[in-house]
Order: sequence, then C-alpha cells, then structure tokens
Amino acid sequence: MSEILNKLSSQGVAIWLDDISRERLRTGNLEQLIREKNVVGVTSNPTIFAGALSKGDAYDAQLHDLAVRGVDVGEAVRAITTYDIRWAADVLRPVFDSSGGVDGRVSLEVDPRLARDSDRTIAEARALWWLVDRPNLFIKIPATAEGLPAITQALAEGISVNVTLIFSLERYRAVMDAWLAGLEAAQAKGINLASIESVASFFVSRVDTEIDKRLDKVGKPELKGKAGIANARLAYAAFEEVSNSERWQRLRAAGARPQRPLWASTGVKNPEYSDTMYVDQLVAPGTVNTMPEKTLDAVADHANISGDTVRPFYEQAWNTMAALKDAGVDYDDVVKVLEDEGVEKFEASWNELLESVTKNLVP
Repeated sequence: MSEILNKLSSQGVAIWLDDISRERLRTGNLEQLIREKNVVGVTSNPTIFAGALSKGDAYDAQLHDLAVRGVDVGEAVRAITTYDIRWAADVLRPVFDSSGGVDGRVSLEVDPRLARDSDRTIAEARALWWLVDRPNLFIKIPATAEGLPAITQALAEGISVNVTLIFSLERYRAVMDAWLAGLEAAQAKGINLASIESVASFFVSRVDTEIDKRLDKVGKPELKGKAGIANARLAYAAFEEVSNSERWQRLRAAGARPQRPLWASTGVKNPEYSDTMYVDQLVAPGTVNTMPEKTLDAVADHANISGDTVRPFYEQAWNTMAALKDAGVDYDDVVKVLEDEGVEKFEASWNELLESVTKNLVP
C-alpha cells in the first residue's frame, strides 16, 4: 500500500474511485485497488457508463441476451448499469461490513433527464433502489431545485442518497436542510436512522475551469486556480455549522449519521496546476474524496499530505472569494452556469449511452 494513501486515510478522508466498468470488475481490478490503494467506495455517473460501454467486449453477452429478449432501450440501460452496480457492491461488501456501513458504498445516478422533475426522480430512485437491492447502495440525485424534494422523500423512505452536482454554498445549505428534513420524516415513520447514509458531492475543479476563463477576460491571472478550493473549504465550514446545530444533535442522539461532504470533480484539468491539488489541499476529517484512477495514482505517488488543509484556511478562503468578487466575477452566475452545464453534460452522456445500447439491441 502507498504510504501517502495510508496517511490520507488516517486523516479521516475516505478514498473512493470515480469510475466503474465491467472490465474493471471482471479482471479483479477493483479488488486490487481496495487492497493496494485504500479504495473504500465507488462512484459512477452517465459519462462513466457511456465510456465503459464504448470500450471492449465486456457487455457483449448481456447486450445479445437483451436483444434476443426484445427489451426496450430504457430497460436495457437499467439492466446493464444495475448489473455493474450490484457486482461492485458485492466486491465492496466486506468494506461496508467492517466500517459499520459507513464506507463500502457504490453510487448509481437516476436518469439525468429527470433532474428538473421531482416526482419522476423519486419514482426512479425507488425503482433503482429495488433493482440493485444492496444495503451499500447510494442513489445519486442531482442537487437541482427540483431535486431537493426528491432527496428529502428518498431519505424519508430509508433510501441512502448521494446528492450530486453541488456547486454553490447556498445550494449546499439547502441540500443539508433537505437531508435533515428527510431524516426527521424517517424518524417519524419509525425507520432506523442508523441504516440511512448520505454524502453531499461538492464539485471542485469545474469551479476553477469556469472562473479561470472569466479571470482571463478581466486580466486577473493571479487569482486563477484558487476558487475551487476556497469554495470547497467554505462548504466544509457550512457543514461544521450544521453539525453543531441543535437540529442535527437531536437526530444524532436518535442514531443518525452525518452527511459527509464528498469532494467530486477532483481531476485537475489545467496542466499548469499540481495534479493532486484537489486532494492534498482538501484534507479534513469526515470527508470523502472520489478520484479518477489517474488522480488516485498521482496522489499515491507524490501528494503532500500534511494534516488538515481545510479548517485552518477559512479566513483565506473568504478573502479569496472577496477578491474574486472585487475582480468582477459573478459567483451566482458562475454556479448557475455550472449546474446547467452539469445537467446538460450528463444528459448528453445518457443519450450517448442510449444510442450505443440501441445499436446493439438488434438480434
């Protein structure tokens, strides 16, 4: 095992892999990453599945059977994705058991075309929860305004949720409120709160990508590459604030578990930046960092893990955000653009997945 990854884990950061494919599963690669790279969870999204299906022959046999059976494309996609998720959940089950149900989790996203429809999102969440039928599943629900009621309802029914596509601090606070409301409703129904887990996926690198473009236009290069980390650090401050609230303490006393902040989009997109910056600069207890394998390898090789790199830097983060505002960067517009683009990108990947499966559903 990597000494650096051991150090990261010892700081209270759960290392998750931001990727899944049947090839990775059937070759035993996921088991290897659990053994050798401290991986204790897996996240997936429509882009990941579209990429997995486009490579190799791992899905050919199932696609053939689905075609022979005359299954429609929507059900075929569910069959393919839930197969991989069940398999990954079984591989990670020992981690789930040994961590008391905290880690060993695998995330499956609802159809992103439903991101603006609360009722259809919760209906899809229920269907996926039933189809996978594993206690270590997370249903991923986008943190759109319409997604918030679905998040509350899913949690109220005992469905563990990974809230995805969070960009703004205001929306993150709304997500935590939706989570608390869901737990309160579950408690009222007599559901065991300890059986419900949740993470809140706060996206990082995409914030820098969008803000850096705007900084180039206003001639402020000295502020580039700072917004994503500052934004995430302030999200952790908001998490701490809610963690100290009476509302949460009542639920915690009843057996509820924290909704951990999860740093998503941690692959560095600008080659001028350190390829581990969204990991070693976001170390804080009780967090998750989900990494593409390339980032995971870079962290294992040369990341500088030097203790908590979030809480001591709250003031610096506020100063960064103030400097961005002074430079003319409209934060509210940035996060709106990022949410809209995030939904659109996942919709495009889903459509790509549907097209790929459709071509293969010819017996």
